[in-house]
Amino acid sequence: MLSHEPTLAEQAKTWKFLELWVDPVLFPPKILMVVGDQDGTCRIFKPASDYKLVVAHPNYQAAQEWLLEDEYERVNGQLMAEEVI
Repeated sequence: MLSHEPTLAEQAKTWKFLELWVDPVLFPPKILMVVGDQDGTCRIFKPASDYKLVVAHPNYQAAQEWLLEDEYERVNGQLMAEEVI
């Protein structure tokens, strides 16, 4: 299967970190992925729907507030782009 995503090296030029957030009330839990870009914007993707973009926010605080409003909880830790390269 061919990936539509750019190579990891290309992605590292634009993203700074990613986090996983879960809705622990449901089983199996719903999972969302937050990608923080170098410019400070944050995009939220849904891995279960082929990484469909759910929403974009101008900063991390806005993204975090949106997730907390829907009672998502952050999985401990962040994956930093420079750790992957």
